[in-house]
Amino acid sequence: MGCFPTPLHRLERLTKELGGAEIWIKRDDLSGLGFGGNKIRKLEFLMADAVSRGCDTVLTVGGAQSNHACQTAAAARLLGMKPVLVLGRPPREDELSTGNLLLEKIMGADVRFVDARSPDELQRNMEEIAEDLESSGGKPYTIPLGGSNGPGALGYVYAVEEIIKQGGDFDYIFSACGSGGTLAGLALGSRVFGTGFKAVGVNVAAIKTGLPERVSSIMREAAAILGHESSEEEGFVIYDDYIGEGYGIPTEEGLEAIRLLSRVEGVFLDPVYTSKAMSGLIDLVKKGAVPESSKVLFLHTGGSAALFAYADCF
Repeated sequence: MGCFPTPLHRLERLTKELGGAEIWIKRDDLSGLGFGGNKIRKLEFLMADAVSRGCDTVLTVGGAQSNHACQTAAAARLLGMKPVLVLGRPPREDELSTGNLLLEKIMGADVRFVDARSPDELQRNMEEIAEDLESSGGKPYTIPLGGSNGPGALGYVYAVEEIIKQGGDFDYIFSACGSGGTLAGLALGSRVFGTGFKAVGVNVAAIKTGLPERVSSIMREAAAILGHESSEEEGFVIYDDYIGEGYGIPTEEGLEAIRLLSRVEGVFLDPVYTSKAMSGLIDLVKKGAVPESSKVLFLHTGGSAALFAYADCF
């Protein structure tokens, strides 16, 4: 489904600009399907399950500008299924035809906005819609927020193997952490393949409480699928200092990270996930919390299409 391996290379000018750790980037924003992004790796496993079950409709949840929802719609269209997207925070009228919402409109996705206040409420709304579809003779398949469950996390377990094959030997791998599945896969992949790197998640507050516990739970679920022994040493850390006012609300530091990376490397970050993750990495490097001798990989999880929905921030 995706175009793998995705590029991995050193950020020469950013490394020089910051004057600290050696920084590399893994371009999972170039994963091929739609506008790309990290969810394609998860969807390879989740959509395979949907196909094996003979499903004709795929449902998932997210925010109004959800990258995951948009990538799920693209995957569903590729496989001849109908995408139903259950999205929270009904958008402004001027936002309906921009960013990921525009892409979903072009794909003809069935987008349903609900006034849900939490991921659990979104999940319940999706399950009710799935029940209605099933009672009408459909065969729906539901995917949780961010594709973050055991099967979805396998995408990033095997991404670690891909990084190893590309010659990657890192002390840290930084990623935005929203629903926890990507970080869980990276941490488990490090253990499975014996790399020894620390998986670092920068919380963007898609899940407001209990995120470390959620990541650990997803790791255990994925490990059970692989028949791999669980471990008390989880191998990840999450920073909560770069959320700002909340999920989907850009921070000044994140906006500056977007400007900086575009101007020194020609790479665009998104305003919700990767900008906050990069702002965290920049701050930790400047503070010396990431040692100068370190080799750091930044995982670009995609989502740059959402920039167009945040044009007024620039």
